[in-house]
Amino acid sequence: MLFKRPTHDTLYTALVNRDAAYDGFAYVCVTSTRIFCRFTCTARKPKPENCVFEETMAACMEAGFRPCKRCRPMLAYGAPDPLVKGLLEALEADPVRRWSEDDIVALGHDPSTVRRSFKKRFGMSFLEIARLRRAGQAAQTLSRGEPVIDAQLDAGYESGSGFRQAITQLFGAAPADLKGRSLLKADWIETPIGPMMAIADEHALHLLEFADRPALPNEIRRLQTLNGQAVTLGRNAVIEQIAAELSDYFHGAPAPFQTRLAGHGTAFERAVWQALRQIPVGVTRSYSGLAADIDRPTAVRAVARANGANQIAIVIACHRVIGADGSLSGYGGGLWRKQWLLEHERRMVERANEKHAANG
Repeated sequence: MLFKRPTHDTLYTALVNRDAAYDGFAYVCVTSTRIFCRFTCTARKPKPENCVFEETMAACMEAGFRPCKRCRPMLAYGAPDPLVKGLLEALEADPVRRWSEDDIVALGHDPSTVRRSFKKRFGMSFLEIARLRRAGQAAQTLSRGEPVIDAQLDAGYESGSGFRQAITQLFGAAPADLKGRSLLKADWIETPIGPMMAIADEHALHLLEFADRPALPNEIRRLQTLNGQAVTLGRNAVIEQIAAELSDYFHGAPAPFQTRLAGHGTAFERAVWQALRQIPVGVTRSYSGLAADIDRPTAVRAVARANGANQIAIVIACHRVIGADGSLSGYGGGLWRKQWLLEHERRMVERANEKHAANG
């Protein structure tokens, strides 16, 4: 989008002002309606807490949002293209149809030309867009406990094997395994330093990462493989709890996080992560200091790898680990965020000390 990501407030102001300069560079995903729009959309503007901003339409669709029917972002982006426009209108008219290359040929189009046009325009092929629309609807049907055959037909699949393959590929589980089963829920949590994605089951938090972290897609796939569960968009009590605790944290409350965490990782990694959680707010550790904390003083490199494998940002405080020389070391969410978090926590401690002194 830009060399430095604009803040949520900057993007929201541009949205309210219908700033055409952002058209094609960013899109707003509205969590209350599950649609995504152009910045110049004439629809009533959503509340800021219901907005998640993405850089590409592919990212919007992969997160489960569908294009707005008023501003029609997929048709409005760039110069008009009759090929793309016609196929998107056909998909909008019948979103559960199972499209194939034969269908594209029957309409008089060359599949390779269609693929290139859509990849260039949206970052994914037409068939991938159609598959996302069908599979997302099917996962919701299955998670409600409805028969697999109903979900299959609702998604426009005549072939049971094709349906099973599509669902397994997209959600990491066979259709029969999704039936009536509690899925991992994923939702966005807005913070002053950018949106975060939280993934949780009904009992524990499995992942909490900044949405623009490059490794996030791989982490989600790894989580699906590890758990044998599918991920679908939505909130549950665990995500509500961590969202509330993060709100308190960003408003300066030094209270520890209480949300239950899923027990991922090796025994060594869990020991490192537990040590990270025990670093007090406003305090930093070096990798060697952290290794000493777990009585493994020679395992500095292994500690660094475990620190990098952490998938619960902020709660498991890997941002409090710095280089031995006091420099900021790597951070998956970006060094600017690490610096922001450390400064935020320094001020938290400073205010707490001032309050304590005033009271006593």
